[in-house]
Amino acid sequence: MTLRRATPDDLGAIMAIERASFPTDAWSDAMMREELASRHSHYLVDEEAGRLLGYGGLRAPAGAKDADIQTIAIAEHARGRGRGRALLEALLGEASRRGVHDVFLEVRADNPVAERLYASEGFVERGRRPHYYQPDDVDAIVMSLGLAGWAASRLASADDAGVCT
Repeated sequence: MTLRRATPDDLGAIMAIERASFPTDAWSDAMMREELASRHSHYLVDEEAGRLLGYGGLRAPAGAKDADIQTIAIAEHARGRGRGRALLEALLGEASRRGVHDVFLEVRADNPVAERLYASEGFVERGRRPHYYQPDDVDAIVMSLGLAGWAASRLASADDAGVCT
């Protein structure tokens, strides 16, 4: 697993995973192209043997104290191997480097695997947006994470494991 910064050349592979992962509400090519080019965004791809297996994005404008995880998606055949967690942790690390205090995201209420992943990193439910995902009529669970607490828990875990920081 290799994480690297996404480039415009990755758009085709990103959109193939986007459409397969979110068949009824995938972003358009134009929306994703804009995200990849935005100075407020930080997109990573997960690559193995030259093949893109996942991507994730953070929106964190300069000087902002909050940020949003825009999306994380992993190719179906590559799921369940820690790739989503690795992308999430890398995006949270970038948010921390940018001086962000709180990170927000929305997750589909019918995606318990993603919800558990976010909760395991310390995200908590803040509310719901009824009927947010259309045309499926699925609620969005709004979650947030305080980065200071997340970073402290990472340090404590590293200390417990005997890792020098």
